[in-house]
Amino acid sequence: MSRSASAVSSLSLIRDCLDALLHPSAQYDALTRARHRAFMAPRLLGSLAALASFPAFLAMRGAPTAIEVAAFAWLIAPILLSWFLSRTGRYEGAHVLSSLALAGLVMMIAATTGGIASFAAVWLVVIPIEAALSASRRVVAFAFALAMICAALLSVLGHYHVLPVVDPAVASNSTLVGFGVVSAIFYAAGLAFGAESLARTSVALLYVEEERYRLLAHNMSDVLSRHSRNGAVRFISPAAENMLGVPASRLLGHGLFDRVHVADRPAYLTALSDAARGDSRSVEFRVRRDGARGEAVAEFIWAEMRCRPLDQAAADAEVVAVIRDVTDRKVQEQALEQARNVAEQADASKTRFLATMSHELRTPLNAIIGFSEMIAQEDVLGLDVARRKEYAQLINDSGQHLLSVVNGILDMSKMESGNFEISPEPFAPRPALLNCCNLVALKARESGVDLVTRVPDDLPIVNGDPRAFKQIVLNLVSNAIKFTERGGKVTVSAGVEGSRLVLRVSDTGVGIAADDLKRIGDPFFQAGKTYQRRHEGTGLGLSIVKGLVGLHHGEINVESKVGEGTIVSVALPLAFTPPAAVEPSSNVSTLKPALRSGLQEQTHQVKKSA
Repeated sequence: MSRSASAVSSLSLIRDCLDALLHPSAQYDALTRARHRAFMAPRLLGSLAALASFPAFLAMRGAPTAIEVAAFAWLIAPILLSWFLSRTGRYEGAHVLSSLALAGLVMMIAATTGGIASFAAVWLVVIPIEAALSASRRVVAFAFALAMICAALLSVLGHYHVLPVVDPAVASNSTLVGFGVVSAIFYAAGLAFGAESLARTSVALLYVEEERYRLLAHNMSDVLSRHSRNGAVRFISPAAENMLGVPASRLLGHGLFDRVHVADRPAYLTALSDAARGDSRSVEFRVRRDGARGEAVAEFIWAEMRCRPLDQAAADAEVVAVIRDVTDRKVQEQALEQARNVAEQADASKTRFLATMSHELRTPLNAIIGFSEMIAQEDVLGLDVARRKEYAQLINDSGQHLLSVVNGILDMSKMESGNFEISPEPFAPRPALLNCCNLVALKARESGVDLVTRVPDDLPIVNGDPRAFKQIVLNLVSNAIKFTERGGKVTVSAGVEGSRLVLRVSDTGVGIAADDLKRIGDPFFQAGKTYQRRHEGTGLGLSIVKGLVGLHHGEINVESKVGEGTIVSVALPLAFTPPAAVEPSSNVSTLKPALRSGLQEQTHQVKKSA
């Protein structure tokens, strides 16, 4: 155990010394560090061994010849090569210099010991083998060419007897031949072990790198995928299981494409096709996610895919993509868009409010002021009794109209603030309906509209606020008459459906456009442009109806087509029980804060004027 520990300690010491000699460019890459270490270690050890054996050689041989001194001196060259690599970090350059040094040593020994037939000529085979450790085709090709040139040069020089004459006994000495072959074999074996060590290091590093990327792919929330040009998935990371609720194996091929929303498939395939042609692309699409176990309902989530070509040089490049769940971001964008629309509607509502009120309040006030001034100057104008009575009636009508406008605004404001109180009590709906229709019958006749009432005699007693019920009926029937052309028809019907009383008011009027239909019931909203109105009104009629129906826990539905007419259906519970406390705006369409402040300000100004 102590010997083993000592050996490990010695190897660690040698490794640390070699690491200290490495160039900084090789310090942070394990494979480069291993290659530099494999280049420097045998050369330093070989040179040190040659220097250590030189005194023993002198003791045994005596005074060396000039060529022997040159050979030993040449064996010190690897130290210079190691120094070159340590200083410059140029791995391929060091191998080129090493090939030149080895070729020079072989040529020097072979030239003095028989040329191409020398025992040293076999070392020319080692030159390209040593260059193979450089992992560079250029270095290997250079070493091969160098070895071939050296061999050819030895053959040519020997053929023309240019080389020094060698004693035939020395040239044919089997000991020298054996030494040359054995030494070459040992050196080649060392190179082979070095190559095997580098290969093992490469495999180990590759495994570590793969494991690192595998852990990264397993633990990152984004999904990594590789696609062919037609969108087929060739690889997808396990994170897809958490995102889509299915194993990654089921998404291979066209499994992922089958989950993309049908409307988003063209954009999905276009992005992959463009990326395969060399352009990086980003696309957002909806993809189906399966529910958890026990949940059969699947849902669509929003995903963002950024894709780029894996190999731009290839004719049919694959595409690598990163897919991210952006559902939360989409929800936030939709919330922001909705908030922006709400703000725009609030601003539009404020504009409509000001436009409507300026018209609806100014008209009766102008009439009141004008006719009252004429009565005040009756002596100058010479008004008779009939004319004064007519003017007084006009002032009264204008005041009543002004009062109805103010009452509508106040009622809407109370409902918005939650202060509108209803007083439910049992009442008969049929007499209330007939009474309301009789009140507007004159207006219908003047407008040339046929008013038809279809109310059964056996309508049950309803528990609710009779005043609010009449206001609902009056507003609906008045609106229907107002927007029905002369010769048209307005039908008022009622019946019981289940536990609810259903009131329907239909007309053959102008109808409502589809874009305006969804906004009917918003305060101060009127179909069409505010400054091009053909009918008087504040736009609060249906808003008040909607609020009163909501306070009774009922439902209102509007169906209409332009040019064909409108049907308004109101369903009220037969036995309404008011809650203990009505929360503000719980069942009523709410006004925006800016609109509410404008409403209160205008109401205050109207009260002062009145």
